[in-house]
Amino acid sequence: MANFVLVHGAWHGGWCYGRVADLLRARGHHVFTPTLSGLGERSHQFSAAINLTTHITDILNLIKWERLDDVVLLGHSYGGMVISGVADRARDKIAALVFLDALVPHDGQSVFDMVPPEVMKVQLDGAAANGGYAVPPTPALGFEVNEKDRAWVDASCTPQPIGCMTERIKFVSGGSANVRKKLYILAANWGSGRGFRRYYDGVKDQPGWARFELACGHDAMIDMPEGLAAILLANAL
Repeated sequence: MANFVLVHGAWHGGWCYGRVADLLRARGHHVFTPTLSGLGERSHQFSAAINLTTHITDILNLIKWERLDDVVLLGHSYGGMVISGVADRARDKIAALVFLDALVPHDGQSVFDMVPPEVMKVQLDGAAANGGYAVPPTPALGFEVNEKDRAWVDASCTPQPIGCMTERIKFVSGGSANVRKKLYILAANWGSGRGFRRYYDGVKDQPGWARFELACGHDAMIDMPEGLAAILLANAL
């Protein structure tokens, strides 16, 4: 029996993992789908003070207070920043890291250092129109979410504190390199296959990594929950 902690990406919440969580729980595993500070059902706590460190602390505290060991820690998209910071600070608690179409940061990088300049401009312009610190959600269509779920995703996503995008991650003990077992799962259909492929390609020859592809848009946990659960059960335990 494993402890899965599934960390969502920007603008989302724990709600996006419901289908995957049900499949993993049906196999007898413990599954946690925390919502990061200021998002989803915690959007009433939104604050300009929330940043990447806040979200890393959210997950560290979950692991601490739930007394979790041997954690399979998954991060989607922006969540790759969060799980990298958690692995840096709680290396003895993590059995495997899973980057689901996610950013894989080097020490000293921020989200805005890693996304294309045109994406950063859109997000900065959106934040400027919302008090300077709230980045509006990317529409579900932009993530190529399947058509039947787009309205639900658009209604559920909430603004992201800009500090999550601008704060540079700082590693003390090596970040994701601390964890021996690492998976990268690429959402191969997003952006005509381009999407986050640079991160998928970037870990190809690095020790400890296994790579997988799902033929779907960026929100793989919504579009292909069965495929994602199958990869996790066969490779992350």
